[in-house]
Amino acid sequence: MKTKIVDFSRFSSIRIGPIVEVALIEDDVVPQGYTIIGSANNVLIAPNPPPLMMLSKQYDFIKIQNNQLIIGAATPGGRVVSFCKKNDIAHFEYLSKLPGTIGGMIKMNAGLKEFEIFNHLIAVRTQEGWIPKEKIEYGYRKTSICDVVFEASFELHGGFSSERLEMFAQMRSNQPKDPSAGSCFKNPPGDYAGRLIEAVGLKGLRRGNMAFSEVHANFLVNYGGGTYEDAMRLIREAQQKIQEAFGIALQCEVVILGDDK
Repeated sequence: MKTKIVDFSRFSSIRIGPIVEVALIEDDVVPQGYTIIGSANNVLIAPNPPPLMMLSKQYDFIKIQNNQLIIGAATPGGRVVSFCKKNDIAHFEYLSKLPGTIGGMIKMNAGLKEFEIFNHLIAVRTQEGWIPKEKIEYGYRKTSICDVVFEASFELHGGFSSERLEMFAQMRSNQPKDPSAGSCFKNPPGDYAGRLIEAVGLKGLRRGNMAFSEVHANFLVNYGGGTYEDAMRLIREAQQKIQEAFGIALQCEVVILGDDK
């Protein structure tokens, strides 16, 4: 089994985590007892994480086949957008503002507003073979997928839209530039996590070098040298105060990898 040394304080988007040996998935062989991390864009990794694995570059590809778009799970969203622009393919413009790889986006049904990865998904391939979308349970930022996704097929429609590309850029213009793991909490039904955080007075709250951003309250940002412990302290504080004030149990959108959850 091939491995790779990864410094998560540099590799993860929130710039937190230890230096660990990560197993590489190749030729559809998935080591047992390991947790997949993708490109570490929506994860918070503890100092002593579980055994980790990631897809090798073997799964970074895009091709048109049988009037479908086939994308490897290790393919970055930005590369998909570039391919679709070059080949005049519609419905992937929103990926320009979503960090990460296709596998992670599928696992959490990533998206912007009503534009979600499952909207034009046909099927995914895991160790069980090709699984059609109809066999997968999915909803807002969640799916029933437990296995590692190797690749996926999508509907192929013409008409790349520069107007949509600009619209998505505007939708994300209020997000902080500091390192973060994206939205910290899922929006509860009929409300917004950012509004709730602000309502209980936590917008801008800082613990060490971690804080709920002054730009957008639902972004937990790292001002440099932030720690897992400070991040968890802020997460718990927000959950507790919002539960007490509104009776709402905020769920993390950030995936926490460690014993201390």
